[in-house]
Amino acid sequence: MIEFERTKELAKKRKMSLLEVNDKAGLGKRSIYNWKTRKPGIMALGAVAKVLHTSIDYLSGITDDPAPRLQDTVNLEDEVPYSYYGHPVPKEYLDMVRELMKRDIKEREARKHSSGQ
Repeated sequence: MIEFERTKELAKKRKMSLLEVNDKAGLGKRSIYNWKTRKPGIMALGAVAKVLHTSIDYLSGITDDPAPRLQDTVNLEDEVPYSYYGHPVPKEYLDMVRELMKRDIKEREARKHSSGQ
């Protein structure tokens, strides 16, 4: 399956074994090897994508570009009208999301600095 082949290819480029990728992704014993015959779940695929610094879309064959794209991010500072399932998102909701994201980023940075990274 394509997920296995692409994971194997990127692991090799990053000088990692599949077992090492598997362990760093926190997957069950030799899970990645099962991808030869079974489609992986989205959570496992996401964990491996994070370890290999790529996207789920690349691993699953949706795109041929292994580099995640920054332009796929949403700039919540823009005053663009957003919608969710066709319904407009109220400004108050966007303000709440902005505040949650700011707190999360600060907490992540604090953890990163306190762990010495």
